[in-house]
Amino acid sequence: MGTPLLEITGLHVLVEGKEILKGISLSVEKGQVHALMGPNGSGKSTLSNTLMGHPKYQVTQGKILFQGEDLTALKTDARARGGIFLAFQYPTAIQGVSVANFIRTAMKARFGEKFQPKEFRKELKAAMASLGVDESFATRYVNDGFSGGEKKRHEILQMAMLKPLLAILDETDSGLDIDALRTVSEGINRLRGPSLGILLITHYQRLLNYIEPDVVHVLVDGRIVRSGGKELALELEAKGYAPYETAKTEQKETVPQ
Repeated sequence: MGTPLLEITGLHVLVEGKEILKGISLSVEKGQVHALMGPNGSGKSTLSNTLMGHPKYQVTQGKILFQGEDLTALKTDARARGGIFLAFQYPTAIQGVSVANFIRTAMKARFGEKFQPKEFRKELKAAMASLGVDESFATRYVNDGFSGGEKKRHEILQMAMLKPLLAILDETDSGLDIDALRTVSEGINRLRGPSLGILLITHYQRLLNYIEPDVVHVLVDGRIVRSGGKELALELEAKGYAPYETAKTEQKETVPQ
């Protein structure tokens, strides 16, 4: 097997002086979907923001390699141009900027000279049709007055147009009703392919009823405490995170003072 698309080794991260990630290691290959599951406060969103280079998140130990290259010194825009995409849990509204203009600007930054403005409208129209998005969507202001489902569909539309190598989907199921969840999941499944790696961050197993992961990781208190196949998500649905949190507490209590 060649170089992993994403390789995280012994990652420790501070946020405002507090250590949130405490030695995370995982590897994502092209074509794989990895689901990262864990309770509130476990560090899931911290990992996604760290991977995108948010300046608030300070890497103190460990490495993040993307296609074999160290990301640590790269700023967020350089990571995005290199093919890393983050779908936010709470997308921000941008009044006065249409969806079409927003995506066109992002594509120009991502592809540079390869970007062909003449082909943009045709490609956008085809992507919206594929994802079941009405054409009027392109003229609306970014996330302004959007429902939860529309915000997430916009994220998936961006993903379709920007063609990332690594997509980090941070709680894409947050705030979605069952119909919107199905629609967004179908869009993600359409974009799956041999050149794309996906890190899917979620609280609940329900999203994995629609998007089948290759690997499931359980994150508790800043550490990956278990990894396994899709059956692990079903186990979490049945038992919850309590067994892992109890084991963490018991381990702390046995440490000599």
